[in-house]
Amino acid sequence: MTAPVAADPQEQRSGSGRPRERGTWLRILAFAVTAIVAGAVGVAGTLLQQRIDAADTSAVDAQAAAITADLRADLNAGFYSGGGTYGGRFTEGTLVAQVQAHGGVVLGARTERDRTAGDVHTAEVMLGLVPPLTGTVDARAYPVRCYRYAFGVGAYSVKRSGMTCPATRTDGSPGSLAAQMGVLLTRQPAGAFAYRPVPTQGYAHTPQGAEDFLKDRRLVTADDTVSAVSGEADGDGVYVLALRIDGACHYLRMDSSSTASRLVPLWAAPADEQEVCGVRQAVAAAALYGTDPAQQG
Repeated sequence: MTAPVAADPQEQRSGSGRPRERGTWLRILAFAVTAIVAGAVGVAGTLLQQRIDAADTSAVDAQAAAITADLRADLNAGFYSGGGTYGGRFTEGTLVAQVQAHGGVVLGARTERDRTAGDVHTAEVMLGLVPPLTGTVDARAYPVRCYRYAFGVGAYSVKRSGMTCPATRTDGSPGSLAAQMGVLLTRQPAGAFAYRPVPTQGYAHTPQGAEDFLKDRRLVTADDTVSAVSGEADGDGVYVLALRIDGACHYLRMDSSSTASRLVPLWAAPADEQEVCGVRQAVAAAALYGTDPAQQG
């Protein structure tokens, strides 16, 4: 009679553990699949909710596009422009006026020299502070947004891109930049359509002459306070001033030339220059963005 062979106890333990291991791995795999599916559903749900909750930016984007169209009109070749100009016979004042007409402010503007393209102008703009004048736009459908414009010579040089709005105020104080810019808009001179083309011929190129011009042309009224006036001659019959109107920094370009009658002489300084409000910044801002050869004969 053959004696039964006893199984190795270690082998028995090992064999009995295999089903448990397989069960454990199956549970881990099932958990992972469930987590992935739940995560995917959660992400999809979040994205869907974001799409539902996201503000409609079409109204403010339309105003941004309108500014692009304004710039391109200014930069059209003289013969075809229908009143516009080639190379932009306008200054920062024209740009500020265009932006404010579309419910925004210029946060900053600069000009850089490019070896191949010549002067390249860049402006950073905040829109959405004032709803469009036509139609009814729900407040939620008109969020504050920021854009960057770059242009050189010619209509096709104008490029617009979205940008993240700065998170801090320009004066370093705590609070919202959008709120600060909203206050800046409320400090426009009380005179009707202050930021518009007005000839400055016939006025003395002095601080007193500048104040006389502002009052005579009704760009400011008796309700406005004009202070901190400083000026500097800029050649070719041009005199530029930095001044504060109701506390907000403004630049004034006085030009004795008859060809300057279509320029905007008075405008609010960009937000990043409001604190400095110096004549050096005013002189740089008053430079022409270009000159139409057709208008030069």
